[in-house]
Amino acid sequence: MPGQRSRRSAQGARAAAEPPAPGRRKRKPRKSRKKKALLWTGGVMAFVVVAGSVGAYILYERFNGNIDTVDVGNVGSKGVVSDGPMNILIIGTDKRTGKGNEGYGDKGSTGHADTNILFHVSEDRTNATAMSIPRDLMTTIPDCETKQPDGSTKVIPGAAKARFNTSLGQEGRDPGCTMRTVEEITGIQPDHFMMVDFNAVKELTTAVGGVNVCMAKPIDDPKSHLKLPQGESKVQGETALALLRTRDSFGNRSDLDRIKVQQQFLGSMIREMKSSDTLTNPKKLFKLADAATKALTVDTGIGDAKKLMTLAQEISKVNTENITFVTMPVKDNPDEPKPVTVVVHPQQGDPLFAMMRSDTSLTEVKQKEKAAKSKQAALLKGPKAAPEDVRVDVLNGGDISGGAGATVTWLQNEQGVLKSTNKANAPEKIKKTTLEYAPNQADQARALAEMMGLPAAAMKQGTADAEGLEAMVLTLGADFKGAGQLITGPAKAPEGVEQASADKAVCAK
Repeated sequence: MPGQRSRRSAQGARAAAEPPAPGRRKRKPRKSRKKKALLWTGGVMAFVVVAGSVGAYILYERFNGNIDTVDVGNVGSKGVVSDGPMNILIIGTDKRTGKGNEGYGDKGSTGHADTNILFHVSEDRTNATAMSIPRDLMTTIPDCETKQPDGSTKVIPGAAKARFNTSLGQEGRDPGCTMRTVEEITGIQPDHFMMVDFNAVKELTTAVGGVNVCMAKPIDDPKSHLKLPQGESKVQGETALALLRTRDSFGNRSDLDRIKVQQQFLGSMIREMKSSDTLTNPKKLFKLADAATKALTVDTGIGDAKKLMTLAQEISKVNTENITFVTMPVKDNPDEPKPVTVVVHPQQGDPLFAMMRSDTSLTEVKQKEKAAKSKQAALLKGPKAAPEDVRVDVLNGGDISGGAGATVTWLQNEQGVLKSTNKANAPEKIKKTTLEYAPNQADQARALAEMMGLPAAAMKQGTADAEGLEAMVLTLGADFKGAGQLITGPAKAPEGVEQASADKAVCAK
């Protein structure tokens, strides 16, 4: 896979499961280990959640040399986001390398995006949404620029209709290509990526003493060799990995049902790792950090111990009860007579993406729904002008090149707002989209606000009435993610979107 990877030297690193005793002579630094393939996501989720615990920071300098990095160029952020929402793409691949993993995955695979979670952490750090992305999602993979081992760059051509999992590995695509693909689908740009391997789940579940799971029925799967009784069990090592890989034991044997089991397992793992038994046990913390960092590959923006510590501290502020797992809403691919792939569900997908873009919590929707509804009700109260009577000048003060032109095209062709005009770039960039209008243009403003999903804070009513053919002024901000995408999402998750909280145990069916 192209991309410049590095493994930092770990001075004084030891293979022992405990820190060295004070005064003991340090060993010489060992040569860098052979880089591991990046295969599973559970380890990193647990790692970032537990890392903010008391005393865990002591371990980071020691484990700095365990971390692999990939330079993904200008994708995402260059450091930890501390003053806004944060989006981390967690990737697991199907490449079969690593001790004891020869029998797993696709024998000939170069390593594709097999298991994927977009982990959104709210700006106020009170909640987080972990959205699983099906590997069999048919989508558009954009062109992407990759870093080559010699330091040069190479543009990998995109694909109009391709499985999501081929956004990594196929044709030499790196994690930056997967990040770009996520943005293409959702309008959400991941700030960072993390990838881990099969060994992470085996080593982490063993280090923590096992993870509690619950089965709605007895499981005996000859393919994955998974055997579990009905009811509660504690799994670790190979058994934990078998549980996460099996598809034939649950639901209709689809990848979507396997995703549900993975989410239930991750919730249980997070609860175990945030338990007092783990956080007060130095041996467990050391083993967890050692196993996780050895399996971890990240972008260069967070590619050292101090940055990872800062990232972990940010994420650890979120209470477990406010971490919500959800699967990207999809439906069977209509282009296939016997569907084996899926596409984004148009009525459920876009509103959910808009909620994440506007940083709306899935765990506190009742409070936010009430507040949002009251603001929007006041905003939209009153008559709305017909689309053909809406007159607006559009300026681009956001980060997306050509945003004003694309919006005018969408307004004219999709919404019937023929009196919309592209006024190119605004005098300066702004964070939030605004709509300036006169009192006698309020009906036009309401109509446009409804079309674009403008929040109440975006509406700027002047004091003097407009004269003649004077138009309203819409200035797109950094919150604009694309023509036709709602500026702010609904206050409530779309009907039919299943959610699971990290603090509640559920029996796999």
